[in-house]
Parts: sequence; structure tokens; C-alpha cells
Amino acid sequence: MRRIADAANCAAMTETRVLQLENVHNFRDYGGYSVAGGRRVRLGLLWRSGEHGGASEADLVEIGALDLATVIDLRGNGERAANPCRRPQGFTGEVLFHDGETAGLALHVEAAKGVIDEAGARIAMQRLYQNIAFRPNLVPILRRYFVALGARDGSSVVHCLAGKDRTGFAVAMLHHALGVHRDDIMADYLLTNVAGNIERRIAAGGSAIQDKYGAITEATIRTLMGVEAEYLAATFAAIEQRHTSIDAYLDEVLNVGEVQREALVERFVA
Repeated sequence: MRRIADAANCAAMTETRVLQLENVHNFRDYGGYSVAGGRRVRLGLLWRSGEHGGASEADLVEIGALDLATVIDLRGNGERAANPCRRPQGFTGEVLFHDGETAGLALHVEAAKGVIDEAGARIAMQRLYQNIAFRPNLVPILRRYFVALGARDGSSVVHCLAGKDRTGFAVAMLHHALGVHRDDIMADYLLTNVAGNIERRIAAGGSAIQDKYGAITEATIRTLMGVEAEYLAATFAAIEQRHTSIDAYLDEVLNVGEVQREALVERFVA
């Protein structure tokens, strides 16, 4: 049985995966993982991040160098209006989004309501993760994410607000469809905790939480702004309880059947 990568291994992975930006957080390549038969998910095509509203000019130059053909914005209309993303000069890619709300609030902001300590924050996050796969306002953009990856050439980035919960789930589902081992799926998810300028990301998220709910302890904010294996494990368990397997969920809910999965493997695995 394989072991989930520890924090030291995750930290080492940041050297090759993470784009070190000033004001766009958690921007990283989620390719490179091994699949059966000694093959690997291609690097340089699949990117994930937080929102780009505060991108500096230097950030935009680095993002522009990726020549992104597709941006999948998992945020709803309200979130996008509050934090419109900046684009690199000459950007010609297509931005895909759901015309509606995908979550009343980002999960870490929603989870902060009424919590008083770290333990309460963990319970709230786990509860929300148990339902993330079935949110009727999130499922449509997840379907578009898979359609876009199967049909559009070039590199892409998928993001939400903090780039850790909705984005983490979307990436986990693609990784599964590509045949990435569950341990590596979890390792990529947990990389959020060490990727990029962690303190700046926590401070930015903490300010939004405190603006909405008032004083919340720093330890609680750190819990809300991080990810834990138990959160994603709760999602997997909920999916398997309702649909027997992740493959069945992909097919029955996200319209990603065996044929679509094979096409994704052909496109993104070498």
C-alpha cells in the first residue's frame, strides 16, 4: 500500500510545480503524476490557482508566458463581480464560468460562520466537503471543466477564490479520471498547505473572513485557510456511498463516462 506524501515531500514538489507569484496564490502545475504503465500526466498543460483579481504586473507577465488557452473560473457571479480577474496583455484565451452562483460563499468563508475555535472550523469544513460533489449550482461548471479539457487544445487554468476547495475537488476528479493513484491525488490536494507565499494567502483570506464575521482567532483562520486529508476523504466517502464508485459519479453526475475518460488520458497522459 502506498503512503500519502509527507510534508517534506510536498515541500520538495513545490520546486517544480509552483509558479511563485506576488498576489495570485496557489498557482501550480497539477501534471507530472505517474499513472499505470509507467506513464505520467503531461506537465505544462494543467494549472490551478486562486483568483487573479489582485495580480501584479509582474504576475501577469508570468501568467501570460503560459499562453493559457482556457480559464475555468469556478466562482459564481457574485464572487466574480466582487473580485474581477486581471488578464495578461494580449490575452486571447476563453474564460468559462457558470452564469449564476456556484457557492453562496467560498467554502472556507461559509465554514467560518458561527465557528469559535479550530475544532469547530474542522467540523464545519468536513461537513461542507461531504456535499461539495453534489452542489446543484457547482455541478454545471464542473461539467464544463471536463468538456473544455476534452475538447480544447492548449494549456488551461482552473481556479475558484482561494484555489483550494472547489478547485481542489475539480482537480481530484480529473486526476482520478486520468488514473492518478489516490495517494498522489491527496498529495496534490495537500500541496496547498506549502505552495507559494502561505502567509500572504492566509492573511488575504483571513481579512475577508473577519470583514464578514468579525473577530476570529488566528489559529481558527489558519485552519479555515488550509486543507486537511480528512476533508477530501469525506468527499470520496460521500461519493462512494451515493454512487458506489468515483467512476460511477463521474459518469452519472458529471457526464464523464469511460469514453470521455479514455479521451482525456489520450490527451493528457504520455
